[in-house]
Amino acid sequence: MIFFIACLAETNRTPFDLPEAEAEIVAGYNLEYSSMAFALFFLAEYGNMFARSFITAAFFFGGWAGLPFVPSTLSIAVKATMVAIRFVVVRANLPRYRYDQLMSIG
Repeated sequence: MIFFIACLAETNRTPFDLPEAEAEIVAGYNLEYSSMAFALFFLAEYGNMFARSFITAAFFFGGWAGLPFVPSTLSIAVKATMVAIRFVVVRANLPRYRYDQLMSIG
């Protein structure tokens, strides 16, 4: 659980996306990017999320082993997808905290 929370903080997902929230107050950093640069920016964020999902699956969910009658690459892909879905669910369910609220939680 601590590793997952650290991954949320490292990827700047919802409870820890304070730089994004701060920039939204002043029209946001998204205005500085054109369409392709904007798409690449978000692809990089989601690529980081999937990389962390594969690392989590390899470290804590048995890696390539564990699912009977399933090829090893498909097995780790399914486990990493479940972790990535957890990232999305956390983002959908948790509110965005202010700096003082996040410091009191910490």
